[in-house]
Formats: sequence, structure tokens, C-alpha cells
Amino acid sequence: MAISPKILETLRERRKQVRAGGGADKLEARHQKGLLGARERLALLFDADTFQESGAYIRHGGVHFGMGAKDLPADGVISGTGYVAGAQVAAFSQDFTVAAGTLGKMHARKIVDVMRVALKNGIPLVAFKDSGGARIQEGVDALSGYGEVFYHNVLASGVVPQIAVVVGPCAGGAAYSPALMDFIIMTRHNGYMFITGPEVIKAVTGRATSMDEVGSAEVHSTVSGNVHFVVEDDRQAVALVRALLSYLPANNTEDPPHILGTDIEFTPDTGLHALIPETSSEPMDMHAIVRRIVDGGQLLEVHAGWARNIIVGFARIEGVVVGVVANNPMEMAGALDINASDKAARFIRFCNMFNIPVVTFVDVPGFLPGVEQERGGIIRHGAKMLYAYASCTTPKLTVVLRKAYGGSYLAMCSQEMGADVVYAWPTAEMAVMGAEAAVNLLYRKELDEAEDRRAKAAELAADYRAEFASPYLSAARGYVTDVIEPSETRPMLALTLRKLLGKRELRPAKKHGNIPL
Repeated sequence: MAISPKILETLRERRKQVRAGGGADKLEARHQKGLLGARERLALLFDADTFQESGAYIRHGGVHFGMGAKDLPADGVISGTGYVAGAQVAAFSQDFTVAAGTLGKMHARKIVDVMRVALKNGIPLVAFKDSGGARIQEGVDALSGYGEVFYHNVLASGVVPQIAVVVGPCAGGAAYSPALMDFIIMTRHNGYMFITGPEVIKAVTGRATSMDEVGSAEVHSTVSGNVHFVVEDDRQAVALVRALLSYLPANNTEDPPHILGTDIEFTPDTGLHALIPETSSEPMDMHAIVRRIVDGGQLLEVHAGWARNIIVGFARIEGVVVGVVANNPMEMAGALDINASDKAARFIRFCNMFNIPVVTFVDVPGFLPGVEQERGGIIRHGAKMLYAYASCTTPKLTVVLRKAYGGSYLAMCSQEMGADVVYAWPTAEMAVMGAEAAVNLLYRKELDEAEDRRAKAAELAADYRAEFASPYLSAARGYVTDVIEPSETRPMLALTLRKLLGKRELRPAKKHGNIPL
């Protein structure tokens, strides 16, 4: 029996209604604010003609207070799968033109369904967050929906990469789903994320505040540390998602997308020597050092605006994908504090979940001293770094460039914390404390009797470095694999990384450890 033209026309009309969302006028209003529509974001993310929508005709069930039987196209969220640079990805995109993208039970079901697809297929999940929050008319059904989303965020954690893109409001309970994902990208001018907004804060506490002060990308990327990347607009957000995915495996059973088709280039890079200051007291530009070592100088830095005293990000070294962790002497002398410890620990754990080798560059004077740090729990937070490195079973390579003192020597992945290989530059100093501090403690009498105290202190400090902090001493004790020239760093790391790609390390059977949260 031939299909009736009327049936086909009905299908086409229904498709048209669903794809129109809230209508052309509402979409144009979003464009005027510099925003893309929910479907436009997905079209920009996926390779042409590869996105397949799921649940297009799902709608909220029943008649809710104040809502009647109003139809909500796609129930305010578009979900499905497609290909990004040839690799399958699952995604959903909340549609603010339909009931302000609010979440109800069926809206949540569509999100959960696509999360389950990501889990079953072993593919990354990308979420475009643009929602007014819970659909109040649905009452506890909306809360139930949020609970199911959070539960599946946790199920997917460590199985597939999860990337949240906050391109509009993300208010109340909605903010917890991005927080449970691996990375949050936020647009500078249109993205907002908060649990309680200015009006609620004023009503409860009496303090007047603004949306920018509590929920902006600037606040979350520099103060709270909730947001990993800030971009100018939706198009930059999508470009960043694609760039981030280019470093990640599809799931925890696969290797990252290494590019190993070419031979390693063994030519020493003597230009590195010019980046090393003459004295250890001068700050070193670690960004310049890292970019000199990684392929094409390309480091996709994570949390660039928060806890700037430590650098974390993704790069390749002769084609091998790596997670980079490096002290930043240009900020707080590179000392570790509460925020830096949290930032590094979470990044290390992500790399471990997805089989990404970790390369650590060390120039650290110690943990930041201070009453605020101690009262804030630096012991607990610093222990997170120790826990993260010790529990990490992916290849771990450490390069000690200059200072590595006290507990921070261990916290930056020393041999004792499981580093597979530790290289040291000739400028490296590894000791319980810095030479100057050690001299003041050990040689106070000699200093008090010296005619020129400053000259004597410098002489004793030089002796201390040679006798107690030399990289050759650490190498003699087996704590350092090799002392290398700075110019050799890139080829040495590249060769070692390739040799370690087959690393297998067994740990005691357990449900999970108890990281000091």
C-alpha cells in the first residue's frame, strides 16, 4: 500500500513545529543578545549531517498548575548523537525559547536518556546549559528529574568525559549538574551560574549584591574556581569543546588520541637555556618553558585564571597526549596553597581516569606559610595532591627544574610518590628547605661571629647547595633517574613517554580509597 501524502505532510508539519522551538521571534531576540539557538549550537558542534535527534516528540505529561495543556516543542531540550572530527559524541542543548529551557520530568528524561546512550556507546557527553531552572509548575516531579540527572552524572564520571557549556542562566539546582561534570566552559557575557541569586541573598542575609558578583564567568573562573574555561561567545565555546575533545579518549577503556606516525626529533633545543634566570631567586617564566617543550608550543591550559601559582593543561609531546602540571614561579613564587592543591589534584585524577600520562615540571619553594592557610586546612588540601599522584597509575614523568623543597618536593610527584622517571636539570635543588633558611638554622653561631654576615651567609648557602641539595646527590641515592641538560628535555620526555605507553600497574583490590576531601 502506498503511503498517503497526507500522512507524510503530517509528519513534516510536526517536524517543522518541533524544530521551530519557541518561534522565529524568540530566536531573533536571542541573536540580538549575541546568543545562538539550541539547535544552532549543536549544528556548529557536529560534523555536517551527522547529528541524529532522539526524543523529538517527547513532551511533559499531564496538566500542571498554571500550564494547562500547552505544547512545549521537544520539551525545551534537544538531544542526540553525532560526530565531532569523525568521533562519535552525545549531546543535549537546552532551548531557552521554549519555557525558558526549564527542567521538568520529561525534559530530564531526555537528558538522562542521552546520558545512558553515552555510557552504553562509550562516548563523550557535551551539555549546553541555558535554562531558567526547575519548572515550578511540575513541583516535585522537577526535583525528581534533577535527581536523576545528578545520579547519571555520577555514573558517567570516570567512564566517559563530560563537558558542560554554560551559555545562559544556570540557576539553583541546575548548577550542580555542571559541577559534577569534568569541565565547565562559560561564556563571558551571557553565562551565569549560581545557587541563590541576588534577590534571595538580600532577602535572607540583607546584603545587596549583583549577578556579576555571585554568578558571572569572571567570578567563577578567578575566585570560586568552579569554571575551567571562559570564552567570549557561543561560537568560541563550541570551538573550545572541539579542541578539548581532540585530547581526550572516548572512554576510560581507550587510549588518548596520540599521533605517533613520525619519528622523534632528537635535536637539542639550546634556546631553553636562555629562559633560565641566572639565580634561583629570580622567577622563571614556566609558561614559556612548557610551550618550548610541547608540540607547536600549544598548551590548552585549564583553570588559567584560578590558582595561577600552578599550571595545568593538555598538550602533546612528539604526538603523545599528556597532562601538564607545573609550578608557576611568576605567581606567589610558585608556592603551593589550598587552591593550587585542589586544582592540581582534580586535574591529575582526571588524567588518571582517562589514561593520560602526566608530566610534572617542578620549581617549588614549599607550601605557602600563613595563618589563613593553616586555618583553611592546607594539611587536608595539600594531602589531596599526595593522594592524587600516589593513586595515579598512568605514566608519570617529573622534571625538577630548580627548587624542590620540603613537603612540596613530594607533592610534585617525586620518585617516592610513584613517578616512573625523574629527570633533574643541573640547576635543580632538592632538600628539606631552601639554602638560606637552612643556613640560618644550622650556622647561626658562625653568622653571628662573621665580620660580613651577608658574605658569610652566601658562602654557607653555596656550600649547603653543593653538599645537601645537589641533583647529583639525589641521583646517587636513586631518587633521580638522570641529570640532563635543559636542551635535552623534550627528546628525553618524548622517548620515555613512548616507552611507558604500555605501562600496567596493579593496586590492592578495594572499592575505592578515601581521598581527604
